[in-house]
Amino acid sequence: MSKDYYATLGVGRAATQDEIKKAYRKLAVKYHPDKNHGDKQAEERFKEIGEAYEVLKDAQKRAAYDRYGSDFQSGGSGFSGAQGFDGGFDFSSQFSSFSDIFEEMFGSTFSSGGRQTAQHQPGSDIRYDVSISLEDAYRGVKTRLKYTTLVKCEACSGTGSEGSKRPSPCPTCGGRGSVRQNHGFITLERTCQTCGGAGSVLSDPCKKCSGSGRVKGEKNLEIDIPAGIASGSKMRIVGEGEAGFKGGPAGSLYVVVSILSHKIFTRSDADLHCSVPISMVSAALGTRIEVPNLDGAKCVVDVPAGTQSGTQIKVKGRGMPHMNSSRRGDMVVKIAVETPVSLSKKQVEILEQFASERDDKTNSPNSFEFLKKIKDLFS
Repeated sequence: MSKDYYATLGVGRAATQDEIKKAYRKLAVKYHPDKNHGDKQAEERFKEIGEAYEVLKDAQKRAAYDRYGSDFQSGGSGFSGAQGFDGGFDFSSQFSSFSDIFEEMFGSTFSSGGRQTAQHQPGSDIRYDVSISLEDAYRGVKTRLKYTTLVKCEACSGTGSEGSKRPSPCPTCGGRGSVRQNHGFITLERTCQTCGGAGSVLSDPCKKCSGSGRVKGEKNLEIDIPAGIASGSKMRIVGEGEAGFKGGPAGSLYVVVSILSHKIFTRSDADLHCSVPISMVSAALGTRIEVPNLDGAKCVVDVPAGTQSGTQIKVKGRGMPHMNSSRRGDMVVKIAVETPVSLSKKQVEILEQFASERDDKTNSPNSFEFLKKIKDLFS
């Protein structure tokens, strides 16, 4: 009697491959023997679902089935083009089809040969935030870190066993770290619950660390912060994080550096910016100013006559050092021309005399051009 594979999967004859696959997954999960212990009907249904999917997932087999029915694999049908299909349902071929539903059904408890081990687990990474001055970032600095974390238990040397005794093989799994369970024609390998996948157990756990190989302790560490480091940079120090479980490798320490604001300078990549106020007279006549650099030296800057407020003067090579390089950024000095206040009577008279004698076109060209544009606009 011909079998209706489409009805078995609950799809129509015009169903797409995606629809067939989706229907198969849903039914395979529902009737899987692992979820229906001892239910023979569920096991038979599971076999029927697998047989139907084995045919309908293959375009060549599906075409033969649509033409001849489920008898196409028998010798009398005249069909012989389905490679690997010998007239019977091969359950071994279903394992590749099942692989995409195992994770959905069993999660991380399913293992395919390799074993998950709880022994020698690495320790977690740690973050440590440190703030430094801009001067420290300019020169580079040594800083001491002090933090509390899990450290190796000295009583058992991190093994977790009293007196550093060697652990014994797990009596449940015999040292494999996993156990096998048969469900009909499927064999599953699961992590051993007795040893947690370690393959061994501690007959005499360390009393100080309760068998973990680590205890809470304090660490003191001195590190070098390199010159030119940027705010927000992360420095990784391998092995200075949390101690590993039962002698596993320690995690890493991540030092996150932030740079405090400065009274004079702001930073843009490797360039240092500052604003320097000068008098109106100095801006008009020209002057020389001294700007203190982050290394303690003075940087002399020449301000040419007629300098306008907002003018930026760049001093090459007097900025921040580049990381791991001999190059340096620039110092950018922004000139802020200060208008005089609290004038004396004589100063007022002098300025009034200057105003009466000035030539706007020569003395104040920018103002002259601006006023000219306004006059042209309204004329």
